[in-house]
Amino acid sequence: MDRPVVLVTGGSRGIGAAVARLASRAGYAVVIGYHSDDAAAEKVLAELDGPGTTIRADVGSEAAVEQMFTEVDRRFGRLEALVNNAGVLEGGSRVDQIDERRLRRVLDANVVGPFLCAREAVRRMSTAHGGHGGAIVNVSSAASRLGSAGEYVDYAATKGALDTLTIGLSLEVAGEGIRVNAVRPGFIRTGIHARGGDPERLTRLASAIPLGRPGEPEEVAEAVLWLLSDKASYVTGAFIDIAGGR
Repeated sequence: MDRPVVLVTGGSRGIGAAVARLASRAGYAVVIGYHSDDAAAEKVLAELDGPGTTIRADVGSEAAVEQMFTEVDRRFGRLEALVNNAGVLEGGSRVDQIDERRLRRVLDANVVGPFLCAREAVRRMSTAHGGHGGAIVNVSSAASRLGSAGEYVDYAATKGALDTLTIGLSLEVAGEGIRVNAVRPGFIRTGIHARGGDPERLTRLASAIPLGRPGEPEEVAEAVLWLLSDKASYVTGAFIDIAGGR
C-alpha cells in the first residue's frame, strides 16, 4: 500500500465523514469505522477519491476494537494515523436526572472507546513495538472547557477525560515516533444534536457564538488533517479549539 492508512472511528457521519473524505483527497487510504449504519458507511466509502474500506465495530467493546484493528492489519498491513472521533450525546438533562445506564453508555463510547483505540494504535505505531511512528487526533469538544451545565455534563466530563488522555499519551509516546493531539469543536452542523433530542439547538444558540454561526464539519476536518500531516511535525499534546470564539 503506497498510501498511508488512517482509521477514522465514527466515520459514517458528521465530522468523521468529513475527515474521511478530506483524508482521501489528501492521499490516505481510509478505514471508516462505524457502529451500526451500514448504508451511511457505504455512502461515505463511495465518496472517497482513493482506496478505503468500512469496518463495523462498537468501540465500547474491547473485543470489537481488537477485531477492528486486526482487520486493518489484514486489509492494509500498516496503520499510520488514527482519528478518535466516535462518540455519543444523550438528551439534554441535569446531573440529578442522569441514571447509571445513561452514564455508562456515554463513558463507554466517549472514554473507553478512544482509550482502547489509542492503545491498539500505539501497539502498532510505536517504535518501541517495532512500528514506524504515526499520529493520533482525538475529537474532543468545547464542552470539556465549558461544562454544558443543565444539558450534557456527562458528555462534557467524558470529553474532559479525553483531553487528559491526549496530554498524558502525548508525553508517554513522544519519544516513540507518535504525536497525539486533539481538536475541540463547538457548535458544528451535524446530526448529533438531533440524535440528542434537540434538533433546533444550533439555531437557538447561534447568537451565543461570537462568529455568529455554527461551524461546518469540513472546518473541523481541515484542522484534523493538519494535525495528522507533516506540517504539524513539531506539534504534540496540543488542542485546536474550533468553536467560533466560544
